[in-house]
Formats: sequence, C-alpha cells, structure tokens
Amino acid sequence: MPLEDIRAERVKKLELLKADGGDPYPARTARTHAIADIRKKFAALVRAKKTVVAAGRVMARREHGGSMFMDLSDGSGIIQAYLKKDILGEAYARAEDTLDIGDFIEAEGTLFTTKKEEQTIEVSRWAMLAKSLLPLPEKWHGLQDTEERFRKRYLDLLMNEGVTERFLMRSRIIKIIRDFHEERGFVAVETPIFHPIPGGTLAKPFVTRHHALDIDLYLRIAKELYLKRLLVAGFERIYEIGPDFRNEGIDATHNPEFTMLESYAAYWDEEDMMAFVEDLFVSLAKGFNKKGEVAADGKPIVFRKPFARIAFKDVLARYAQISQYDAETRDSLAVRARQLGIDAAPHESKGKIADEIYKKICRPHLVQPTFVVNHPLDISPLAKHHEKNPDEVRRFQLIAGGMELTNAFAELNDPIDQRERFMAQEREREGGDEEAMRLDEDFLEAMEYGMPPAAGLGIGIDRVVMLLTGVKNIREVVLFPTMRPKL
Repeated sequence: MPLEDIRAERVKKLELLKADGGDPYPARTARTHAIADIRKKFAALVRAKKTVVAAGRVMARREHGGSMFMDLSDGSGIIQAYLKKDILGEAYARAEDTLDIGDFIEAEGTLFTTKKEEQTIEVSRWAMLAKSLLPLPEKWHGLQDTEERFRKRYLDLLMNEGVTERFLMRSRIIKIIRDFHEERGFVAVETPIFHPIPGGTLAKPFVTRHHALDIDLYLRIAKELYLKRLLVAGFERIYEIGPDFRNEGIDATHNPEFTMLESYAAYWDEEDMMAFVEDLFVSLAKGFNKKGEVAADGKPIVFRKPFARIAFKDVLARYAQISQYDAETRDSLAVRARQLGIDAAPHESKGKIADEIYKKICRPHLVQPTFVVNHPLDISPLAKHHEKNPDEVRRFQLIAGGMELTNAFAELNDPIDQRERFMAQEREREGGDEEAMRLDEDFLEAMEYGMPPAAGLGIGIDRVVMLLTGVKNIREVVLFPTMRPKL
C-alpha cells in the first residue's frame, strides 16, 4: 500500500479515537513502572498480585480470535501485553479498530507467565498516548540504506539495536574521560562558541552575522585560545568537551560539526601530557576490555604502556621514503608529493606538504598506539619549539588504527614569539591559505600579562568512539551527521 494511503487510513483511526471522546495525545500517563523494573521485580509483583501500568511503543501485534498479543517497548526493555475480548469488551474492539504498530499506549493489568514462559501483562485497561501516523520500517528488511539511516536516525535507533548500543557506549566513553580528568584535579569550564576571530588551529571557519552588534562572528574551530586565557587567569587544570566547527569536506573521519575535548595543565610539558594520555587511553580500553584491546579489521589494537614513539621525520622516511627531510626544499618536497599522488597548492609551506604526505601515506600504517613527536614548526604556530632543533616543536599526536586520536604540545607562552608566529600565519593567509591563523590582539594582550608554562591536549571524541566501537565512518557515531539536502 502506498505510504500516503497508509497515512490516510491512520488519520481515520485518529478521528475515531477523538470521536470516542478520548485524547489521543494526552499530557500525562499513569505509568507505575518502567518495563525493565517490571521484568526485574516480576516474581515479587506476581506474588503480591500487584496491578502495574506500563507505557511504551507497540513494536509488534498478533491476533488469535478474541485475543491480542503486543510487544510493548519503553526504551528500558520490552514486555508482552495480552488483551482479551471477554475482559475488555468495547475497549478490545477499539484496540482492534485503532491500534497500529508504532503507537504509544499505556497498559494496566496484572502479571502472569505464558506456557512459553513469556512475562506478560494481562491488560484490564489500555489508553492511547500517541497515535502514529506513519508506519515503522519493516522489522527485518526496513531501513537498510545507509544514507537513509543517517537522515532518519530516530528510526535507525528504534529499529537497529546495535546502533542504540553504540551511542550508549559513546556516552560511557565520555563519562570515563570526564571522570579521569576530574579525579586528577581538572575543572570543567565552558568557553564561547561564537568567536570574533577564528583561532586555535589551522582550519577554515564558518562565518555568520550578528545583526545587533553589526559584526561577523565565527563558529569556533578550536577552544584553545580561550582556555589559555584561563591559564593566564590562574586556573591550573581545566578541560572542556563540546562541539567545534570546521568548514571542510566530509569523509570517513571528518564531519563539519564534531565533538572535541581540550584540556590544559599548567606547569606540565609534553612529556607529562604524554604520560597522562597513556593512562587515559589504557583506562578507556580497559573500560571495554580487561586486556586493554580493541578490534580493528579483525586484529587487536593493544593499549599497553609504554606506547611506541616515532619522530615525524622518521615516519616520513619509513613510509614515504623521504630519508632527508631537513635537506628537502619546499619545491623538492612538492615533487615527491606529486609522485605519491598528492598535489601541493602553491601557497602550501614545506611543513604543510609534509603533513599531507604524513596523513595520506604514512598514518594508515600506524595501527598500534603510537606517539608521533617533533612536528615541523610551520604547522604548529601555538607550540613551543625544540631547543635542539628550532624548526621542530614539542608536539605529539597519538595514532591508533591509522587515525589521529589526539594532538598535544607544550604550549607557547612567549608573547613576542607568538606574535611573530601569528604574523607568519597572516602572510600565508595573504598567499591564499584559507586555513591559516589570524592575528588575535586580545589573546596576545592576555599573554603579555603572563601565561605559565603548560601543556595542552585535544582529543577527537568521535574518532575515539569509532575506534572503540569498531566502525569506519564518523557518521556512525554522530547522532545527526551533516548531510546534503535531498532534492
């Protein structure tokens, strides 16, 4: 039957319910127990001959001459409801005439166990809570199209149990991360989402207009510069989990809106932060597997200290055959990039070209947890440089399963050096790099009041969830991913 015909038929049933004098969308329910509680306390409720009222969505309906069985789901669990004609009378006829799979109802009655040992409510009264006008996808064959699953996530969650479990795991992962920080003295803070100047990372922002102030504002690309202002203010350990926005392409590991953790600890350097990250990821992995293992393409990824460590230039040498990175010029590296199938834009610096090679060619080889350290200075404008090599910074990324999970460094706290870095970024911007940072005078002024030595950490929550749940597409772990509108 065409969808519009099904809807029309259900609208008629809705009118029948209204004609009977009832409200098919009441504000309150008389529910006494969640279904999970009924199932947990079932034996005691039966012994006490207790009347219960359950509420939930009808997920299945079966009729056998004068009786009706329904599967009722409320999110906590599923229980069978039994409606009998000689008990309910006219209410049974109304159920026959108006009830559909997908409707929300409340069911009152006593409990019993069927011959097949199915826990069941023998219904003495039922009432409509919300009449559904559109049919649910067919249980076994419906909602298989991936794009449709993402567009109609509410149905995806409803019909696919594994999807719901994945998002419950996401919530658990975030709780572990929060608890880990809180137990170590970090304070949760909140910083602005609208920024007058985009900053904190190399990325193209989304821009909007605030009409009352008559100014452009930018959706934040990172939390970093505001969190560092709090270091200036005297906070020693802070963190924030929340959305960031980057006006970039969509692929398996990128969504324009995503969830990031950023945390900062005064008087730490990158080595302190590395130890912190090791402990955090061991805790995360053991939260799901006592051995600290997660599966990736059938092979275990083992989070066990100490994690492997490799320098950025050594990664290039091992996997991209760039054995003498320091000796390469910008142009010679661009030639090597083209040989590897990567086109370098004219405005891209040597470090940025190297980073593209690293991301596309080298990083997929890093399956086991690995710290990549000592990144080029020209792609790290907010990090402290290395005393031994001023062209490198005290930075690391944690890679596992071929994905970047963290980015961290010893924070630059020299305001004069920071100004010079910003000016270099402005020149790159003028040369055509839309991801280059802007000069932020307010942040520089804050730094000039004095910012303590500190280490900062960024963790892509979505990618961590991907790794721990074994999925390959970021849209599988984002409840409502960004989608191209349907034409």
